[in-house]
Amino acid sequence: MQNVLIVTNEMDRIRDISTGLSRMGFSCTACMYVDDVLEQDSRQTFNAVLVDISAVSSQGDSAWKWFRKLKLKHLLPVIALVSGSTLSLVLQEQGLEDFIIKPWDLDELSARINRAIAKSARPAEDKSIKIGDLTIDPVRCEVDLGGRMLALTFKEYELLKLMASSRGKVFTREELLNEIWGYDYYGGDRTVDVHIRRLRSKIEDPEHSFIETVRNIGYKFKGTSPA
Repeated sequence: MQNVLIVTNEMDRIRDISTGLSRMGFSCTACMYVDDVLEQDSRQTFNAVLVDISAVSSQGDSAWKWFRKLKLKHLLPVIALVSGSTLSLVLQEQGLEDFIIKPWDLDELSARINRAIAKSARPAEDKSIKIGDLTIDPVRCEVDLGGRMLALTFKEYELLKLMASSRGKVFTREELLNEIWGYDYYGGDRTVDVHIRRLRSKIEDPEHSFIETVRNIGYKFKGTSPA
């Protein structure tokens, strides 16, 4: 049985989701506010977290920072429950695996939860990925460049790990979008270009050049640094 933590600021609004998912075989625990999440986290282990975006946004940036820590600590997928008015908040947040827009269909939500759990449950690589001065630690989700720890967003890290794991492979923008954001991402492939540009600004300098643009196609990870 998969344990799902649901974070909201209106229990009545979430009650139908919790009841419906329970009937579909999930074990659901609903709580309000980040302090309650901390208490629940100390009591039991969860497989996924559903976040009612209005609950998190009402608590400011500190709530998002805590969810990112929870994600890295347990490698938990975080899925947002979104209304039309909060969609823009989701598109700005890099630490989410997925989101579903109201009205929330239980069959779709169940499928998204199972998909996110299956993806996060893949065995972590035993060895770090090393390319020149760049080291990617898949277990700790950390990236080191020449002894300096890099501060990457979750999507930047996922892009880097995916391309570095297949050095020399040309990824189309559509492939990267589908692999990192999911097939049903609410956005265009320009999102990939924006994140690649940000990633390059963090891992490249006059001594390091890792990502190559393949004209009219996409990107590939060269796997070498210039001499």
